[in-house]
Amino acid sequence: MAPATGGPMRLSPKVLLIDPVRMLPSLLLPLVGVLFVGGFSTRSFVWAALGVLGTVVYAVVRWATFSYRIIGDRLEIKRSLISRSVRTIPIERIRGVDVSTPPMHRLLGLAVLKLDTGAGGGEEEGELDGLTVEEAERLKSVLLRRAPSPAVAPAETPANPAHAGYPEHPGHHPGNPEHPGGAVFPGHSGYLAHPGHPAHSERAGHSGRPGYPEHSREQGERVIIRVPRAWLVYGPLSGAYLLTPFALAGGAIGLAFQWGDELGFGRDAAWSLGEWLWQRPYLLLAAVVLLVVAMPFVGGVMYAVFNWDFTLKHRDGYLVAERGLVNRRSVSLESRRVRGYELADGLAERWAGVVRAWAIVTGLGDSRARGQLLPDVPRAVAEQVTSTAIGPYTAPLRPHPPVARDRRLFRAVAPWLALAASAALVAVLTQVGGWWALVALALLLAAVGVPLGLDRYHSLGHGYDGVRLSVRSGSLRRAQAVVERRAVVGWRMRQTWFQRRAGVLTLTAGVGAGQGGYSAIDVSWDQAVSFPSEVTPDWLAPFVVHPEPRQNP
Repeated sequence: MAPATGGPMRLSPKVLLIDPVRMLPSLLLPLVGVLFVGGFSTRSFVWAALGVLGTVVYAVVRWATFSYRIIGDRLEIKRSLISRSVRTIPIERIRGVDVSTPPMHRLLGLAVLKLDTGAGGGEEEGELDGLTVEEAERLKSVLLRRAPSPAVAPAETPANPAHAGYPEHPGHHPGNPEHPGGAVFPGHSGYLAHPGHPAHSERAGHSGRPGYPEHSREQGERVIIRVPRAWLVYGPLSGAYLLTPFALAGGAIGLAFQWGDELGFGRDAAWSLGEWLWQRPYLLLAAVVLLVVAMPFVGGVMYAVFNWDFTLKHRDGYLVAERGLVNRRSVSLESRRVRGYELADGLAERWAGVVRAWAIVTGLGDSRARGQLLPDVPRAVAEQVTSTAIGPYTAPLRPHPPVARDRRLFRAVAPWLALAASAALVAVLTQVGGWWALVALALLLAAVGVPLGLDRYHSLGHGYDGVRLSVRSGSLRRAQAVVERRAVVGWRMRQTWFQRRAGVLTLTAGVGAGQGGYSAIDVSWDQAVSFPSEVTPDWLAPFVVHPEPRQNP
């Protein structure tokens, strides 16, 4: 139980240097309007100064009427600016605590602490913006402190005899008998050490090499992996950052339209500029080419800014991921709530042999951002890190029936063949040669669809190793989820009309974590029955009918 504090505590007064600056963007347009209306006279400047002064006073009053404190086993956050508001958060409900340091906060030695209880609809339930870095770290350790938990029951015995005697804890790796407390990356010089193993201290001096852990002096903390900066070159392969130039261009255009009237550019001027560019298509083409060329460079820079010095640690029962160059962010995930992980890669990432990783955690809001375990790293490294931090998956994935391949080939090829046939018919009827170019393009896309459909089929798979189950699907974005058996809360079988015609269905394992369910797509009826029976045999035993043995006459 957390100790009670002596009294209400306030944010650092230094935050008063940040709040007015953050409010200025929302006041910019009104201030510009006041100056324009007043003709930039002394009176207009006085009103503008009064507006800025009012912003400062509002920030001071808001700071003075905000307090927080820990009382027993709960955190209380009070606001009394206009109406009194008291928010009470039981410490036992806190799933994670994020500490970030935006640029202005870092200059002043401040931090933002956000709480996640899994009950805020994807948003943080509490936020303390303006703590000193020392107070944020102290408060984080208090909020994440747990009373001694009862003895953990032994890991369930795997159903597969091959896993007998293989304990379920992240430090064990059956393929590495030489180092029972760690594992060597296949084809990689890095080493992940389990705490307490002699190799952990022996290899602590190799912290500068990629993948090697760094032994922290803080008690109860060990670095699982520090992603080398050289691996930031994989950033442009991530599709999430490639469209950054187009997003920036779209934002600039929207900003110009929003501020156009205040800056003297009305709708007529915007339309005139658009018509002028339309009459000069080579300028539009040059702009598009410039944006396309800038995609890998700008995307790589944005990727580096968000994932700079990515470090994954294990600290006092929590997985802690730290990353960021401009805004340094630290996310803590309670290990006992982690139920598995997900590996994802796109076509370009697969070609380079890199993947990204997320944790599957119960009661985690904004899991796509907060649950990230690794940025783009080599697949062998990602598999070893997830095995060390969470647990390994050791069984091969089982293929899906051939009809699943036929369905993917049909969907990847048939639409383009239909478009080619329609365009060819129109070209013959109208005698317009331009339609034949569309026919050629459609046939080319149909040819490209063949390897894409085959890749989508080969990406399908599901399996179970006695402790964890895994499902995989996708091509443009292939994702493989690995989930502990104990996380499965139910099964769902679903068939579309086309699946009924093909004799396949989608089997979804309901999980009280992550996305809530992970699906094996286009499995046969035999697989849909045998897989749940293998993973959760006790659930289905009452519904399984065994044939009676024949009696000899």
